[in-house]
Amino acid sequence: MGTDRTDEELMLAYARGDALAFDELYARVRGMLYRFILRSVPERAVADELFQDTWSRAIQARSRYRVEAKFSTWLLQIAHNLVVDHLRRARPQASADEAEHVFGLLDMPEREQPDRVLGEFEERRRLQLALEALPDEQRVAFLLRMESELSLDEIAQVTGAGQETVKSRLRYAFAKIRERLAE
Repeated sequence: MGTDRTDEELMLAYARGDALAFDELYARVRGMLYRFILRSVPERAVADELFQDTWSRAIQARSRYRVEAKFSTWLLQIAHNLVVDHLRRARPQASADEAEHVFGLLDMPEREQPDRVLGEFEERRRLQLALEALPDEQRVAFLLRMESELSLDEIAQVTGAGQETVKSRLRYAFAKIRERLAE
């Protein structure tokens, strides 16, 4: 049932009352949005809440939505603001279920060798720990670039930081992650 309308056109159609446009828009961007939030706050329950809050705010703002940037940039900005608010209230702590969650994310064929499965798990776990060790601003910039594939300008729009600041955050994030993974 997909259309060839852009995300922005779908949001404008939804603002005019087209509920099916919202359904299509939600189906298109929900995975990207949820991954960004989940990697920004490691507690699944908090990520679920922030995911719902992001959509609630987008729905509430539909009549004020204007195409000034990509829809995904606008939506990620809402999510980013909610994540920042959450982090200001309480710095997230790694949960006891974190390893099980990462293990559950692995897409493992039934016949895969146990050594390989363990190696992939350890690699993903090391990356997750490296991400968690980053300062919040660097982690968010890294996730927006790598997960959401935003440009420097788009990351600057989402975070409210200047382009040079975004470049610096990304440079430090990549260096710290490389260093951590090399250990």
